[in-house]
Amino acid sequence: MTGPRRAALRATEFAFPSRAVGNEELAAEIKSWSAEQIESKTGIRRRFVVGPDECASDLAFAAARKLFESGACTPTEIDYLIFCTQSPDYFLPTSACLLQHRLALPKSCGALDINLGCSGFVYGLGLAKGLIETGQARNVLLLTADTYSKFIHPGDKSVRTLFGDAGAATLIGSVQSESERIGPFVYGTDGAGGENLIVPTGGMRKAFIENPPSSVDASGNFRTANNLYMNGPEIFNFTLRVVPEMFTDLLRVAGRKMEEIDLFIFHQANHFMLEHLRKKLGIPQDKFLVCMRDCGNTVSSTIPIALRMAQLDGRLKPGDLLMLVGFGVGYSWAATLARWARGSA
Repeated sequence: MTGPRRAALRATEFAFPSRAVGNEELAAEIKSWSAEQIESKTGIRRRFVVGPDECASDLAFAAARKLFESGACTPTEIDYLIFCTQSPDYFLPTSACLLQHRLALPKSCGALDINLGCSGFVYGLGLAKGLIETGQARNVLLLTADTYSKFIHPGDKSVRTLFGDAGAATLIGSVQSESERIGPFVYGTDGAGGENLIVPTGGMRKAFIENPPSSVDASGNFRTANNLYMNGPEIFNFTLRVVPEMFTDLLRVAGRKMEEIDLFIFHQANHFMLEHLRKKLGIPQDKFLVCMRDCGNTVSSTIPIALRMAQLDGRLKPGDLLMLVGFGVGYSWAATLARWARGSA
């Protein structure tokens, strides 16, 4: 094969914690919603939750080991590691550096963390593409993992029913090709919305509070300043505002028509939001992937998990043209097109 060096999606794997929390368990604790109501509101039947001594890096490590064991590549072939998380092991050192050592990647390997949420996978693809196509790397290991459960108050049904913990590992490799395999990209940021999805304390701006008072909102959700807060209506409005425009912009920049896309994989926020977007954009149901029923909203890992599930289900085939769309906390959003390269399951 001839042509310039291109970045290409080669393979992906994912990992969940061992503990699954079903709707029946949540309904028994929360009481104001039944198990059936939780599923009808969120499209989620169960989600996975880490133990007290389990971190996002542990999930990323497990996903990376599955990727290596699949035969997609070996640790020695990785020359750059990107770890996307909003729940790192420490403020410092960088979790990616610890993962380089733990995964026995070469010491000549670059490694960095990026702190980004629901759009993080697409941003990570953009970074990997830049590294590969400028000759800085040949095989980039993009790890995504989050443990939002550690931020959630047990009495906050608005987020406890929605988010799940998970990790994913994606291999982006170098190929020679006349045509682009990943890209173009459309990005967006509006930090004015940062307060609508936030953990207020724990960083340098506001320290973690010992024994903070608990408050309850109009919907009966309990939380403290140390917990995750989500303004659901504002997040929904933001999504409906930016995603259709991003969708249109990407098709225009790429010079593509919607009919040319084989599979649309959006960030798996919640079923209601996804279905609303699908209908608004006119995407055929058989081309629109929704697969969060058994794992919940896993933040930066939703898109790679959906990719792997679609591959296992036979919905994702070699050569398929994909539209990948991330949006959420920040506010941050990003979208790209990608060809699926790997032929084996």
